[in-house]
This record gives sequence, structure tokens and C-alpha cells, in this order.
Amino acid sequence: MAKIKFNNSNALFFNTLKSRVDQYFVEKRIDYTGNFKLYLKTIILVSILVACYTILVFFTPASGWLSLGICAILGFDMAAIGFNVMHDGAHGSYSKIKWVNNMMSYSLNLLGGSSFMWKLKHNVNHHSYTNIEGMDDDIDIKPWIRVHTNQPKYWFNKFQHIYSLLLYGLTYLFWIFMNDFRKYFSRKISDFTPIRKMKPSEHFAFWATKIGYVGLFLILPIYNVGFAYTLMGYGVTVFVCGIAIAIVFQLAHVVEEAPFIDTLGEDTKIETEWAVHQLNTTFNFATKSKSVSWLLGGLNFQVEHHLFPKISHIHYPELNKILMKTCKEFNIAYNEFPTVASALRSHLMHLKQIGSAA
Repeated sequence: MAKIKFNNSNALFFNTLKSRVDQYFVEKRIDYTGNFKLYLKTIILVSILVACYTILVFFTPASGWLSLGICAILGFDMAAIGFNVMHDGAHGSYSKIKWVNNMMSYSLNLLGGSSFMWKLKHNVNHHSYTNIEGMDDDIDIKPWIRVHTNQPKYWFNKFQHIYSLLLYGLTYLFWIFMNDFRKYFSRKISDFTPIRKMKPSEHFAFWATKIGYVGLFLILPIYNVGFAYTLMGYGVTVFVCGIAIAIVFQLAHVVEEAPFIDTLGEDTKIETEWAVHQLNTTFNFATKSKSVSWLLGGLNFQVEHHLFPKISHIHYPELNKILMKTCKEFNIAYNEFPTVASALRSHLMHLKQIGSAA
């Protein structure tokens, strides 16, 4: 495994920022974890999932268009549960109680993924080695999407800015039916990161998840509404879920001006402190929009999340004020797109440029 080291010998910026963030929580007398706002949001999102699933499978509307519309809502709601509930739970920021965090992280297993695999690829690789080739698996869709010039170039990459959104709609399927299994059998999370030895309980959870998901989202619907209707409805659901998940993560890291580092699989020392590397490679977007922040679980505040993953997303707007002030004092660039549309435009322009570059 390649070793990546950051120059943290003089991490004055992050030490100052962390001190100010800690002071904020002490002065407000609040916890780093979620509160009733997060718990209410969880109830709303889970209720929507249960309602959509029940209507589609057991009380299927006569109108096919209405059913497909409910499938689209279900798909986005699944993504929203991932953003809001699973994400905080997996980072240990949902609650002060460990088993509650674990339970919330297992909402991913209910939706077909593996929380065990996700914690390794996201909490460890993505957060530690953001935009570093061979380490950051969260934004890696090669060879179909080329995100920097050191990656191999194929003839179809020239059109990646055109087909990318369609491809993103398939990423959820790839994730649960291919990528998790590839990691499981190869024993590697990414090119240079092996998986630690799994416990028997973790093996059981992996297989129980996959079998249970197929039964819940494919076999039971096929039994109740038929193969063709299930195929169409499931296709819409996973496409909407996939495109929502992929776009949110891509807008935060794969945009114009965001640097990528290729270590070529060798031990590498990066000449910036870890926190500054996060600021260089991570972009916020639409932070003034309360509706975007609510739906995306604060992942539009991606910078704050990368710097303080153990803090619940409900606190990010206040952390953003502290971050911007500290960045200004230390003359460190803070990157943000004002809207989702402007971030998406930059992402597609980046894909177009890299797809055509030598």
C-alpha cells in the first residue's frame, strides 16, 4: 500500500480553526452530534420511503405515469436517506450513542449497500486522500469518466460531458451489484488499499444485505405487480437515486480548478498540511439555499464536512462562518459555487476539457 504523508509539521491554520470551532460548541452549550431537527428529518424521510414502497407494491396505482412518478420520489428519497441519516451515522455524528450511529449507518444495508465497505472507502480513503489517484474511490468511475490527465484516455472520453449524467444514473446499480462484490472478492477498497480481515459477523451482514435487498426490492414486487412493471419501476428508482448520489459527490470535487494528485502508487509526501489540501480539493455549493442543505444533508457544505466529519451536518452553516473568517485571516482560498447549476456547469466543463486533453 502506498503511503501518503501531509506536511503537518506546522498546522497552524487547522489548529486555529479547530480551536474556534470547539469554542463555538462550548459557548452554545450544544453537542457536536444531531438534535431533534435531524431526528425529525429521519422520521420524515423514512416515512416517505415506507409510504412510496407500500403504495407501489401493495396498492399499485392504476396510472402507470403516477406509479413512475412515485418511483422517482422513492429514488430521490433513498438518496436523501443516504445523505442525511446513513452519512451522519457512519461518521458517528448522528448521536452520542454508538449503537444509534451504527443503526443509522445500517440504513445503507437496507438500501442494498454495505456499510462496512462504505466506511472504509469513504471515511478512510476519501476523507484522508481526497482527489489522490488510486486512493480516492468515491469519485473514481474510470475508464468511463476521466477526471484528470494522468488517467488513461480512451476515444469515448471525448464525449464524457455528454453521456456522464446518463452514466451517473447507473452508478447505484454498479455500486450494489458490482463494486461491493469486486471489493469483497479482491480484498481491496481501491488500487492501493487492502481490506482488513473481515469478522464472521461482517461476512454474514454483507451476504444478508445483498440477499435481503433482492428479495425486498425485486422478488416481492415481481410477485405482487409482475416482472415488466417491476423492471420499469425499479429502473426509474435506481436511476434517480444513482444520479442524485453521483452528482452531489462529483460537484464537490470534480470541477474546474480542483487539483488531482497522482502518486503512481509510490510513497508520497504532499507539501501542504492536510486541512489545506482539503480546502484545495473540495468545493462548497449553494450554501445559502436552506432547501438544498436540508435535502442533501449538508453535503453542499462539503468543505466543513471534510474538515470536521465527526460533527453533524445540522451545524455546518454556523461552522461555515467560522471557516470563512479563518481562511481570510490565513489568506487561504475558500472555494464555493453560488448555486447547484453553476457547480454542475463547472463539472461538465471539467469533464469536457479533460476528456479532450492529451
